[in-house]
Amino acid sequence: MAAKSGALRMIEPAINLDQLIHERVRLGIVSALAATKTLTFGELKEILELTDGNLSIHARKLEDAGYVSCRKYFEGRRPQTAYELSPAGRKAFEKYVNHMEALIQAMKPKGK
Repeated sequence: MAAKSGALRMIEPAINLDQLIHERVRLGIVSALAATKTLTFGELKEILELTDGNLSIHARKLEDAGYVSCRKYFEGRRPQTAYELSPAGRKAFEKYVNHMEALIQAMKPKGK
């Protein structure tokens, strides 16, 4: 088999990006959860400046994929929702970051 061309090696990391995480809002959710153990719905909404509906839709997609776990509870009489990055989500995020780093490195001009 022939060696891969330089151009193909450069775009390979981009092709392998996890498209579920790559979407802007979901990347924000996963990034925020990677930086801390747990965030409530309200905290994520404030940090990412999202509407309730927008956050709900994207958090549900991450939950359905097994990347985020959701816990519902009451604080006094107020219902709360807390999110946490699952082990699968952490692994997917680390893989995503590694792919992005590889893409950035491939795009940097080589020293002479």
